[in-house]
Amino acid sequence: MKEQNSIHKIVVLVLSLIWFLSFRDTFAQTSISLSNTDDAYSSTKAKTVKKITLEQLIVQALDNNPEIKMMQRSFDMMQARVPQAKAWPEPMLSLGYLGNIIPIPPFDIQKGDPSSARMLQFSQEIPFPGKLALKGKMATKEAEAEWWVYQQARLDLIAEVKENYFELWYLNKAINIVSKNRDLLEKFTKVTEAKYAVGKGLQQDILKVQVEISKLTEQLTMLEQQKEIATSKINSLLYQDLTLALETAEELNPSEFSHTLAGLNEIALSSSPVLKMQKRKIDREQYNFQLAQKEFYPDFTVSFTYQNRPNMPEMYGVNIGVKLPIYFWQKQRPALTEAFAGLGKERKRLDSTTVNLLLKIKEKYLLITTSQKLIKLYGKVIIPQSSLSFESAISSYETGKVDFLTLIDGLSTLLNYELNYYEQVSNMEKAIAALEPLVGNTLRP
Repeated sequence: MKEQNSIHKIVVLVLSLIWFLSFRDTFAQTSISLSNTDDAYSSTKAKTVKKITLEQLIVQALDNNPEIKMMQRSFDMMQARVPQAKAWPEPMLSLGYLGNIIPIPPFDIQKGDPSSARMLQFSQEIPFPGKLALKGKMATKEAEAEWWVYQQARLDLIAEVKENYFELWYLNKAINIVSKNRDLLEKFTKVTEAKYAVGKGLQQDILKVQVEISKLTEQLTMLEQQKEIATSKINSLLYQDLTLALETAEELNPSEFSHTLAGLNEIALSSSPVLKMQKRKIDREQYNFQLAQKEFYPDFTVSFTYQNRPNMPEMYGVNIGVKLPIYFWQKQRPALTEAFAGLGKERKRLDSTTVNLLLKIKEKYLLITTSQKLIKLYGKVIIPQSSLSFESAISSYETGKVDFLTLIDGLSTLLNYELNYYEQVSNMEKAIAALEPLVGNTLRP
């Protein structure tokens, strides 16, 4: 009887140890430190782990990511087109003669014939006033649109870095919690085996513990795989070795998201790079429509001619030419129709883009508010209740009112709730990160 009581006390002591070690640091404080956790499962790896802050990741990604550099070069390319579009057509310089059919340098002419001469001509095409200015404005708007495409790419990259960083944060927390519970269950296996050896326990208790350990090992394997994927994604965004191991090195404090949906929509309508880009495209089509209207007006050509006639006075001439748009029903009028249709298309595209943008903002906002509610529910209601329930189960097991399997189920349930809590914290931060490029503004300091 004394031996039975001794083993029973050991069981209760180990269960209390599991409870104390697993949950004392989870909700005793609101801040969650990632830099000081002891990951028993991950520590077996031989890789050199690089701890880095989110700010460092963002700076490195913006400096090294090839897609961002590509978008920068694309903007530079469009910017270089602006002066080209405003430039006048190149002038033409012509050199010729009127004389003998077989010229002998320097251009043999017929002496004494007033119509025979050596000629030098300079001509310049002059577009109708306003055409070049409109082409310059079109090129400027195209460059501005490309600039906002570049800005959107930067925001998308920052959001992607943040999302993977928060995912990596959650996976580190999950691996730490699960591996800690697995190690404690492995120690607890010895207690159940000792109790069974003296005939005071059940074989199913041992099997249940072993099954739980196997489930946790499986869970750890999947979590490690997901962590490797998240790390590789971050490394690819930073354009560095995909095998480089990374660890989050700063605290993540769940905080209230104070923005309203109406406020987010207002920010997006005034700051979204996608909308600004589309508005520049509309401006470009507006100038294109005005240019199509001016194409009904003629362009001009001015030329200056010099004639050298030996033994006769030199001659000079000035010519003015006008390009007549007499085929306007085949060229200018269809071009005007095309420009008007292009303007209408871009305006409708802005409407479509705005609707889709507001829809995406609402989806992310609902994800944020839902995660925020679940964080409070898990942190203030479910986990405290589950903790009390598990403490009660330990006391009942000590008095023989509940069996061992009930304790294991209670521990498993509490573990799942704790993982769900951290997952919702991660989901909330990832949703906020995904919302920032939609509204075109930073929502977290």
